[in-house]
Amino acid sequence: MAAVFIFLIGWTDWIDGYLARRLNQVTNLGKALDPIADRLMIASAVIGGLIAGVVPPIIAILLIVRELFMGVVALILATKGAGTLEVRYLGKLSTFILYGAIPAFYLAEAGFLEPLMTTLGWIGGVVGLALYWWVAFQYVGDARVKLADVEFPAIAEES
Repeated sequence: MAAVFIFLIGWTDWIDGYLARRLNQVTNLGKALDPIADRLMIASAVIGGLIAGVVPPIIAILLIVRELFMGVVALILATKGAGTLEVRYLGKLSTFILYGAIPAFYLAEAGFLEPLMTTLGWIGGVVGLALYWWVAFQYVGDARVKLADVEFPAIAEES
C-alpha cells in the first residue's frame, strides 16, 4: 500500500506543477513550498523503507545525506536573504525517477513481480541518485551566485 501512496503523491505533485505552469498559476510561495514537500515525501518514504528493511541502505543513506546537504544550502540562502533556488529540469527528472524507484522496492518487498521490481528499483535508484547528486552540485553553483548577488551586489552587476 505504501508503494501506491508514494506513486500517487509523485503523480499528483507532477500534475500540480504542470497545471500551475500551464495555467500561469505559479507563485513564489508555490516555488518555495513544492521542493520542501518533495523532500519531505522522499525522506519519509526512504527513512520508513530503511527502518523496515525495504529500501537498500546504500540508496537510503545517499538520499538522506543529499537531502540534508541541500537543506543546509537552502538554510544558508534563507539566513542570508538570498531567496530560493530555481528548480532545474534535471532536478525534476531525478525526483521523478526516484518517485518510481522507491515504490519499486516496496512492491518487490510485497512480492509483486519481485525480480522485475527489484531490478527497476535498483536501476531507478542508481540513475536517480546519480542525477540527484549531479544537480545538487549545480544547485551549489546557483547558490554561490545568489549569495554573491546579496553580499557583493556591485561586483555581481558588473559581471
